[in-house]
Amino acid sequence: MAITRTCDGVLRRDFIKVGTLAGLGLTLPEYLRRAAAGELKDAAKGKSAIFVYLGGGPTHMDTFDLKPEAPEDYRGEFKPIKTNVDGMEISEHLPKLAGCADKFAILRGVSHTLAAHELGTKYMITGNRPLPSIVFPGYGSVVAKEKPGASDLPPFVAIPNTPQVPGYLGVSYAPFQVGATPQPGRPFSVRGISLAGGVTVTDVERRTQLARDLDTVFGEQEKRVDLLSGLDRFSEQAFDILRSPRARDAFDLSKESQSVAAQFGDQAFGQSCLLATRLVEAGVRFVTVSFGGWDTHQGNFDRLKTTLLPQLDAGLAGLFGTLASKGLLESTSVFVTGEFGRTPKVNQRAGRDHWARAMFCLMAGGGMKGGQVIGESNDKGQEPASRAITPDEVAASFYHSLGIDHQKEYHTTIGRPVMIVRDGKLIPELFA
Repeated sequence: MAITRTCDGVLRRDFIKVGTLAGLGLTLPEYLRRAAAGELKDAAKGKSAIFVYLGGGPTHMDTFDLKPEAPEDYRGEFKPIKTNVDGMEISEHLPKLAGCADKFAILRGVSHTLAAHELGTKYMITGNRPLPSIVFPGYGSVVAKEKPGASDLPPFVAIPNTPQVPGYLGVSYAPFQVGATPQPGRPFSVRGISLAGGVTVTDVERRTQLARDLDTVFGEQEKRVDLLSGLDRFSEQAFDILRSPRARDAFDLSKESQSVAAQFGDQAFGQSCLLATRLVEAGVRFVTVSFGGWDTHQGNFDRLKTTLLPQLDAGLAGLFGTLASKGLLESTSVFVTGEFGRTPKVNQRAGRDHWARAMFCLMAGGGMKGGQVIGESNDKGQEPASRAITPDEVAASFYHSLGIDHQKEYHTTIGRPVMIVRDGKLIPELFA
């Protein structure tokens, strides 16, 4: 999936940065260093999560919140179509999602005031309005801390990368970024999981034994360095992942049946969604899929109908359908969002500009009730018709579906107490 540039000149990868060592990206031992910490609440319906991030700001008016009765320069070119849920309509260019609308909820009238890409992104990936004095952890880092999984699987995987950072939780909870998107019919090689260049597991075992011997020699000195404390244990965990058949199989899309794989199409986003379903099926706790290109200041309708919406339609419909058919939807919380919506009024370049006062989110699984629309924007899609849904409320509800108390208090490295989500409350309709 290509790196995209937003209108403000910021490359998506410029704020898709996590703690790195030696400029080579976060290594498995480091981000696993404290992944075993946290509480697993067995009563939670959501055991894993998939977060789909539509970078650039997707238009609500042409996707999940159409206004066919609005003036022409607001309603745009697309028409709504019926879904398999009475009274729920979405864009005509999302026919596959229309056929499985009973599996997800549409949140309309989600609203905030940060209509700049980086600030809006930080808000929507954490549930906390950004502050200059603190870096809040993304959803995946919190889940990795609260719901540690099997030692031979990474707890937080990003396909191909993510703007989420661990913030004050530290680099141990940073994502394992695969750095590429899978392609149909080709082996998918993942740095840190795949063995490249003819290296075998036996070779790695020999090198690991050598490292152990060196650790014995230098162990006393290392014990005095806080940065290295516990590194041996997490190096062992990284080695477990490297030699784990379960981890390698989870990343191998050729292991999936053709009937399932065909549902996702052959584009990068669809294949990434397929990989996400395989990872949660294997036991990965949190997977994020990034799909950029939604910054449609010009040529909005052409880009949507020819490129963006067909890919979104195939990928998400495949995701919801496959999770349901495998019995995983109830135990997998799914959250789909961008950083904001787009202007209800079409500009002179047949595009839509930034608009944070009204946007959409999709929620599914994890005990959340699908087949419903929650919230409403006004007759021109400009703002909530009455009640506004905040990113904080969406975050609180997402965490609740995973059995995580959003009011739980963490402490920063200087001892400052901070709640996971400072101002959130549940959206009750999601759990009715």
